[in-house]
Parts: sequence; C-alpha cells; structure tokens
Amino acid sequence: MDHNNSDAAPMIELRDVSMSFRERSILRNLNLAVNPGEILVVIGPSGAGKSTLLRLMIGLLKPTSGEIWVNGQEITRMDEDELNLIRRNMGMVFQYSALFDSMTVGENVAFGIRQHTDMPESQILTVIRRTLRMVGLMGRENVMPSELSGGMKKRVSLARAIAINPKIVLYDEPTSGLDPVMSATINRLIMSTRRILGVTAVVVTHDMDSAFTIADRIAMMYDEQIIEIGTPDEFRQSNNSVVKQFISGVRNNCIPVRRRAGE
Repeated sequence: MDHNNSDAAPMIELRDVSMSFRERSILRNLNLAVNPGEILVVIGPSGAGKSTLLRLMIGLLKPTSGEIWVNGQEITRMDEDELNLIRRNMGMVFQYSALFDSMTVGENVAFGIRQHTDMPESQILTVIRRTLRMVGLMGRENVMPSELSGGMKKRVSLARAIAINPKIVLYDEPTSGLDPVMSATINRLIMSTRRILGVTAVVVTHDMDSAFTIADRIAMMYDEQIIEIGTPDEFRQSNNSVVKQFISGVRNNCIPVRRRAGE
C-alpha cells in the first residue's frame, strides 16, 4: 500500500492559514497538505503553534484568515452541527489523555460512538472489546481511569479515537511523559492503526526518536511557519541550520520544552 498517495486529493489541506490570539500571531500564511493514508509528524519548539494546528484541523479553533479543507470540505465557515458531521471521521488523542474520570474505560471508548451514531448497544460492546484488544487492554472495560497508569490512559485515549472508525486521527504529544518502553508501544500502535484501518494521521511530538520511527513525512514549524517538510531521511540530511540544531538539541535536551500560552 502506497501511503504517500500524492496523486489523490489531500485528506487535509491548509491554504494561507493565519492565526492570532489577542494580537499575538501564532501562524502566518501557513500552507500544508496531508496525503491520504500518510503519517505526517509535526515538530518544532514550544510555542511554535503545533497544538494550535491540530485544533484548527478539527475545528476547535477558527483561523484568523485562510482556508482549511478536510476530506474535500472547507470547514472554517461551518457551524457546530456541520463540524460534528466532519468530526465523525476524525479521532483526536490529546496530550493528557482527557478521559472522563467518572466513566469506565468501556464508556470512555464508546463515548464518540454514542455521541455521533445510533449504533445498537450490542454492537457498541463488540466495538469496545475489539478496540481495547487492538491497544492491548483486553478485558479492561469496567476499570476506572484512576486505576490506570499514564501509558494505559494513552492507550484508552487511542482506543476511543479509533472506535468511531475515523478516516483521520490527530495525536497531540502521544508519547509525552512516558518511559521509552511505553513510548515504543504507542509508536507501534500509531503505525498499526494506520496499517489496519488505513487512517491518515497527524502527530505533534517533541520526541525525535518517535518522529523518525513513525513518520512518512516530517514538517518542522518555526517562527509561525513550516520551514521544512520531507521524509525522515531528508530531515536527517537537512542543511537548514534551525532544523539541524532542533534535531540535535532535542536529542541532547538542550531545547526547553516549556508550554507557552496558545500552544
């Protein structure tokens, strides 16, 4: 399966997108196309607008100007009902798992299905079991999130995102705060989700090892723009001094990764 199906129309496309929060510019005339079935990894320093980019793609934020196309439809002028129809085909894995503490693992996984579809309960239970098996948490339907480790919560969050059988999954820092073994597990899950379900994935990460492992292409954000986009090999050989410094800096922990407003 050719994941870089560049002849097909992009699954997600940003055209001349600018974004400001209270006078502070976050993105400036940004252009980006994500091909169907590819894993695009977005890297860059904190405050570069990576998380903002994901929120724009799923319609949680509206750009100051520009167009955002998702699966052939322009979403920036849509109301909440229209956006919810688009979101039926999109899953999002948030940085802090964002599980509902008062719900069991199974209820968390089924949340999107119950919200967006009229699927009968018997079928929902089948989907819950199947997705939990996919993420290696078989039989944990009735456990509460408070009983889970960070890595398990991430996997439940992933199960919830893929339970709706999405065309697109967006991941915000999926390996942050996890040990190397669990990070590797999450990386494998991101790749197997694409392989099994054929989803298009956009992954925001600070983890360069993860980026080089899972990406078909990498996009680097810096100074409100995408300054470089290419395959992992092209990134390794990049002559761009900012890219080179970022890759070696992150690996040597020289670049601070503190959160800034709007990130």
